[in-house]
Amino acid sequence: MLNKILIANRGEIAVRVIRAAREMGIATVAVYSELDRNALHVRLADEAYALGGQTAAESYLNTEAILNAIKVSGADGVHPGYGFFSENADFARAITSQGVAFIGPPPEAIEEMGDKVSSRKAALRGGAPIVPGTTEFVTTAKEITDFGNEFGWPIAIKAAFGGGGRGMKVVHSADQVQDAMDSAQREAKNFFGRDEIYVERYLTWPRHIEVQLVGDTHGNVVWVSTRDCSAQRRHQKLIEEAPATALPDGVEEAMGEAAVKAAKAVGYFNAGTVEFIYQDGDFFFLEMNTRLQVEHPVTEAITGIDLVEWQIRVASGEKLPMNQKQVLATRRGHAIEVRINAENPAGGKFLPSPGPITKLVTSDGFGVRFDSGYEAGDSISQYYDNLVGKLIVWGKDRDTAIARTIRALKEMVVEGIATTIPADIAILEHPDFKSFTHSTKWVEERLDLSGVDASPATAPDDDGTPLVQRSTTVEVNGRRFDVKLWVPETVGTVAATSKAKKPARAGSGSGGGSGGGSGQVAVPMQGTIVKVLVEIGQQVQSGQSVVVLEAMKMENQIEADKAGTVKAINVKPGDTVGAGDVVVVIE
Repeated sequence: MLNKILIANRGEIAVRVIRAAREMGIATVAVYSELDRNALHVRLADEAYALGGQTAAESYLNTEAILNAIKVSGADGVHPGYGFFSENADFARAITSQGVAFIGPPPEAIEEMGDKVSSRKAALRGGAPIVPGTTEFVTTAKEITDFGNEFGWPIAIKAAFGGGGRGMKVVHSADQVQDAMDSAQREAKNFFGRDEIYVERYLTWPRHIEVQLVGDTHGNVVWVSTRDCSAQRRHQKLIEEAPATALPDGVEEAMGEAAVKAAKAVGYFNAGTVEFIYQDGDFFFLEMNTRLQVEHPVTEAITGIDLVEWQIRVASGEKLPMNQKQVLATRRGHAIEVRINAENPAGGKFLPSPGPITKLVTSDGFGVRFDSGYEAGDSISQYYDNLVGKLIVWGKDRDTAIARTIRALKEMVVEGIATTIPADIAILEHPDFKSFTHSTKWVEERLDLSGVDASPATAPDDDGTPLVQRSTTVEVNGRRFDVKLWVPETVGTVAATSKAKKPARAGSGSGGGSGGGSGQVAVPMQGTIVKVLVEIGQQVQSGQSVVVLEAMKMENQIEADKAGTVKAINVKPGDTVGAGDVVVVIE
């Protein structure tokens, strides 16, 4: 069994792994960026080491810094979590070359299945049907256009080494190809460190169903459960369920068997998820995620299997503790996971809402679990994923699970930032969701969120007596230590200064409008300008995109609020802006 595990990640998944390891009597090591110096995963770990930098590229994607932390800490295992390096074969090889266990699949399987193009070939070898698409990377807009003209529009451009909707763009016509291709590659590069893309047919009303599997190094592979992840927006999952229901007899079993065959075709072991698209009685292999999924807790909830524990045991060389028949016999009831993101639903626009969490009261009760990487007082940064936490709820059946999830969501209190909770409740209460007639496109195309909004709450004034015992953090040779100090009582606050901002327009960056705006085009959130789409003197229409803003690893089109002539452009690519900053002036 491993003795000390370094978690090469942050946030909720780092906390999840730390807790599982602690229960197994295994020491844990956290790594952190400058922004995460006092994050929850850092506070919980037995040891913590600074990576330096703020952005993911400067910290959690800094291979040398992580390798140094492994060496200095003496960790004999590394868990990559999800995102960042979790599906990077070179990182896995760098770990194993030091004689350290990588708590994930073999590098060869990551390369074949982590690459969405070669994974399609592997699926075909395993007998799984695939959605029509390219089996090689595409490098030009012409290749994409030719594919669309041959198979019909819309089509999907996808990051070959991505997942979670990052780097995926749906294209409805040939004139959109170049911009969509550029955007997909930028997102993929920023989030996964690679920008290869491929293309496939985009189905019109599909369900997204995936199969959780685990394999060991002795050749055993089992599928644990299916999950339905059809409640999505912008190709990112909002709500996931286990098991997938409302399927014809035999389909779930056929998916499970196809997933196992695909995994065995590449010599896969450890945890992984095979994703399928289901429509009109048919299912197609979509991709394989060679890592632990964000939504793994719903599988745990209906089986009682700790998937992180299984990951660690497999990486330690142990055999799976159950065979296929035994695994399926554990399943009972229904579970739902709600991803609570730092976003304002804003009538369906889902605007990122980074900032400090001034109050966080989680729900409780029978069958309720909350996984998070944050506590009250922590901040959600624009530089990382916007997941605040995951609410996981179990019920004896789907109706019970839905009712219990709605109750739990209404009990939660999150202040200081906007969250997706109002939209989550609207989804769960909708008849289409309850009757399982929704699809991956339902939230964006049919769900009416026009009246759903969430405004960040302001922090209440602290009128209590100041404490004289202070906690702080020091670093000695890159290793983090928490210390407590007794200091003289002081009264007062330190206010951070910032440049004055003009108030953000209502609906800024969110779409057309009537054309009667002020012409002061302001961004509704903090982020980084990645592209300026207009020039001074150019004529623009109301609703036309003028800049592309990246916030929380997603690109957002900021649009003109009136028709007119561009008088001023106040930003350039690479500039960091804050909520309310005017980026373009139109007369």
